[in-house]
Amino acid sequence: MTCPLFSAGSSPERSPVPSPPGSPRTQESCGIAPLTPSQSPKPEARAPQQASFSVVVAIDFGTTSSGYAFSFASDPEAIHMMRKWEGGDPGVAHQKTPTCLLLTPEGAFHSFGYTARDYYHDLDPEEARDWLYFEKFKMKIHSAIDLTLKTQLEAVNGKKMPALEVFAHALRFFREHALQELREQSPSLPGKDTVRWVLTVPAIWKQPAKQFMREAAYLAGLVSRENAEQLLIALEPEAASVYCRKLRLHQLLDLSSRAPGGGRLGERRSIDSSFRQAREQLRRSRHSRTFLVESGVGELWAEMQAGDRYVVADCGGGTVDLTVHQLEQPHGTLKELYKASGGPYGAVGVDLAFEQLLCRIFGEDFIATFKRQRPAAWVDLTIAFEARKRTAGPHRAGALNISLPFSFIDFYRKQRGHNVETALRRSSVNFVKWSSQGMLRMSCEAMNELFQPTVSGIIQHIEALLARPEVQGVKLLFLVGGFAESAVLQHAVQAALGARGLRVVVPHDVGLTILKGAVLFGQAPGVVRVRRSPLTYGVGVLNRFVPGRHPPEKLLVRDGRRWCTDVFERFVAAEQSVALGEEVRRSYCPARPGQRRVLINLYCCAAEDARFITDPGVRKCGALSLELEPADRGQDTAGAPPGRREIRAAMQFGDTEIKVTAIDVSTNRSVRASIDFLSN
Repeated sequence: MTCPLFSAGSSPERSPVPSPPGSPRTQESCGIAPLTPSQSPKPEARAPQQASFSVVVAIDFGTTSSGYAFSFASDPEAIHMMRKWEGGDPGVAHQKTPTCLLLTPEGAFHSFGYTARDYYHDLDPEEARDWLYFEKFKMKIHSAIDLTLKTQLEAVNGKKMPALEVFAHALRFFREHALQELREQSPSLPGKDTVRWVLTVPAIWKQPAKQFMREAAYLAGLVSRENAEQLLIALEPEAASVYCRKLRLHQLLDLSSRAPGGGRLGERRSIDSSFRQAREQLRRSRHSRTFLVESGVGELWAEMQAGDRYVVADCGGGTVDLTVHQLEQPHGTLKELYKASGGPYGAVGVDLAFEQLLCRIFGEDFIATFKRQRPAAWVDLTIAFEARKRTAGPHRAGALNISLPFSFIDFYRKQRGHNVETALRRSSVNFVKWSSQGMLRMSCEAMNELFQPTVSGIIQHIEALLARPEVQGVKLLFLVGGFAESAVLQHAVQAALGARGLRVVVPHDVGLTILKGAVLFGQAPGVVRVRRSPLTYGVGVLNRFVPGRHPPEKLLVRDGRRWCTDVFERFVAAEQSVALGEEVRRSYCPARPGQRRVLINLYCCAAEDARFITDPGVRKCGALSLELEPADRGQDTAGAPPGRREIRAAMQFGDTEIKVTAIDVSTNRSVRASIDFLSN
């Protein structure tokens, strides 16, 4: 590994401090000595430059369902939804398609979505064992501890394939589908380079997962590495927030406006009446309200005051994602008040609870064998459960029947020597019966119990967030995402949080909120003006050793100079507010003449006060790479000793991804710079 000779801080009048090429213990901790080791230079703000695109296409790549939408730059707020998908389940809106991918036994792309699911379902059981069927695979990226470009995904039949290829197949499908529709709607569209693509990811995803999605987009041909700015990564709750700020009152449902005595959710009223009093008050400040509406902010936001705070809870298939925003006037921009939080409390948690229930009834070993040997039939069973799960509600009176595939019944009898009805009678599960129609009959209470662990996790996360001092004064909670359609979840959130005086609001098109918001974000990515850094980021450097302040074991003596090794030089602190376009600048010099590449390890931690890269919780998370062109002979950095070459890097932590640019000070030319979070 190559280490830079030094890191120049913000005080060029001080002499550069030479540093040893590496730590005495490990080459990985090789240091760089800053010119100003005591204080990190203050970040500088720079207005982000926006490229022009004819159309924005957003892909909401969800755990359970996915879709795309687009809008033209000529009319950015006219959002066009994708065409209706073929196939589908009765009673379910088909503006999204299941996140299901089917590959042939040779690993070639066959189909995606409803087409993939239905084709796989119709395959002969023996033939299906050779096909690669992937579903709900997005969560694997979130849960992978050491995510790399070589991470593998397991298909339903147990066969494995590189995760990057699986995601690229899916993104390529959306690319071709969307471009075909764009050509039909706008034949005069200049070309693919005029399209800005937006990919949605959970806000709680770490940098490696975001980079992974970008790498998959490159492989799928959405954009090229040379035109990286053509692709934006949008954080899902942020996208929902951007969309919600455009909504009119009649497009929202207020869960707190319920019939006296705790009426059912079906008796909810529109939020309009809840704000009549606020409207009267705002007539006195009509100019402010008119300005906001003319700026494109919806009626609800015009009712709010500058500085008002709200929470967006994105409850999706795989995760719950929480973000807290403050509305800024006069332009209606958004400021993040607390770093994104959440966890794996999506709708798939209910599916896992159902699988655990089946294991209690029929045996864990049998369910594992059935999934392995009859994968298509297992998918059929999960589809049947999904249909009944959608009808669950806190006030439902009748039981729910869940159809078991014939292959399940037949396979169980052959494996166990008795039928499924006998298994139900022998099990300790007394709230699931065998109906005369040949189905599992589950009481409503039993179905609601399957929701409880996941729903409780969501509520606990929201309550923990609301207890933070940075979040005091929140007035609204927007419940969005596919899982937010569930009446069970809506009722539980309102019951738990309504007593706190928090207004719980659900958009009418709650399942499409993120997708539509991602389109708007692609048209105006500067709408979220300030974000909070989720972690502390920095590098390891060498500082002059100060007795009494630095531990003796960190002392390194080279060429008569005393150094403290492994010092953690912070770029940005956890929970620090960082504005869009704000830069942290550092200057580096190659360690030797003719060096073509500078590679600097990046470290991160959750704590704000880490002193050394060897402290508990500090870990290597990536590498900053600077690709150098050969320097012209006799050309030296202005003001630097002869032969010393300065490369000035500027890092931005206020965007949805950490970005870096660099220039060669001596030539003022751009240097190819990148940060790799997948190299560990």
